[in-house]
Amino acid sequence: MQSAGQPVDKNGQTIERMFSAVAPRYDLLNRLLSANLDQRWRRQAAAALTLPIGAPVLDVCAGTGDQALALRKRTSNVWAADFSVPMLEIANRKFRRSEAPFPAGFASDTLRLPLPSKSLGAVTVSFGLRNVADLDAALSEMLRVLQTEGEVAILEFALPRSQFLRKPYLFYFRNILPRIGAWISPRGSAYTYLPDSVMQFPQREQFTRRMEAVGFRDATWHDLTGGIVCLYTGRRDR
Repeated sequence: MQSAGQPVDKNGQTIERMFSAVAPRYDLLNRLLSANLDQRWRRQAAAALTLPIGAPVLDVCAGTGDQALALRKRTSNVWAADFSVPMLEIANRKFRRSEAPFPAGFASDTLRLPLPSKSLGAVTVSFGLRNVADLDAALSEMLRVLQTEGEVAILEFALPRSQFLRKPYLFYFRNILPRIGAWISPRGSAYTYLPDSVMQFPQREQFTRRMEAVGFRDATWHDLTGGIVCLYTGRRDR
């Protein structure tokens, strides 16, 4: 379901500046605003992959590296990419503190990954795909770097389908979340942008159709935590 409001600004420089500015408080706000559920969702995304141990995996729009750390429990060959250098600096500090073997982060735009075609066993993205300037181009690039039978796991916020949950969720999302974000972070606009970007993002069947249109097969979705988050999966079959 999409908002009838003005489209959010997804210019690459605008998004990079916004998330770089919130990087120091990003993890704190993630834990607070999700009641610490974001870590569980990331573990569920990692567990959804059926990749063999040692298969190369890339987490795109990786932020401060939490999804890459969750993936490390499935494979030792994990990479993280994000175009925000302040986010990656935090991610790489986490990776250095983790037990070896640890992930490695590098700066890259999801629309132009510096990797050969068919080089990865899996690609993941958690709560970042709605921020890209061109959704279909990002999905196509993720597909390009997947090996045959390679998998994708995508976490994204969604609107609950239950009307009983939707009304209080929307009230929280539109009124409380931006205020908490503005109180804790010096760049509170990121947390006004968040609900707008979620409501304008294609959800469930709409999104799996977009995945299939660029070439993913077996695209499916699963509601998590009452439908406030969706886990999307798919694969490259040739």
